[in-house]
This record gives sequence, structure tokens and C-alpha cells, in this order.
Amino acid sequence: MLDERWVFHGDTEAVKAGEGVVRRVLAYSKDLMCVENTFEKGAVGSLHHHPHTQITYVVSGEFEFNIEGEKRIVKAGDTMLKMDGVEHGCVCLEAGILLDIFTPMREDFV
Repeated sequence: MLDERWVFHGDTEAVKAGEGVVRRVLAYSKDLMCVENTFEKGAVGSLHHHPHTQITYVVSGEFEFNIEGEKRIVKAGDTMLKMDGVEHGCVCLEAGILLDIFTPMREDFV
């Protein structure tokens, strides 16, 4: 779907990204990528880091995020900025969806 102008949700592939987590890569170019992550209650996004700047938008649900050791509860409408190399992860407290924007694209996701 690289450089596709129109990306319809029904045409994207749902990939298991962990226990209780489903990832869908949406529109992307080499410089920018949009990814939807659907979490079941109790699912964990393990602590990790990567060489991409990431913005996460909480579409729905409630999550406890850990960004460089600082923990906060976030809900629908909240956003987080994670610069490249910053360790982060989350626990889903109420089933929901996170929308991640990466720059540059995550080649490991395609």
C-alpha cells in the first residue's frame, strides 16, 4: 500500500501484534506511516524503542502508558509524542484503539 492515495479499512490486513492486539497498517509513504492498533482489555504493548518519531492518538478505550518511566492514564482524544529512541509501552485498561503515526515509515511493519 506504499504511496496509495486511498486506503480502505476493509482492504487492510489485520495482523496479530501481540496477545490481544491487532495491527493494521493504513496509508503510508517512505516518510510517514499511519497504523491502527486494536487492543483487548488487559493487552500489553511491551516496553520497546525504535528509531522513529511516533505520535499516538487514543481513538477509544483507556490505557496506562509508560514513556521513559513516566506513567499516565490516557483516554479518547489524548495524544502522546515519543521521539526516536524513547522507551515506551502500555497496558490496555479498557478495550480500545490507538492510532500511531510514524516518521519515517516502519519498514518492519510491511
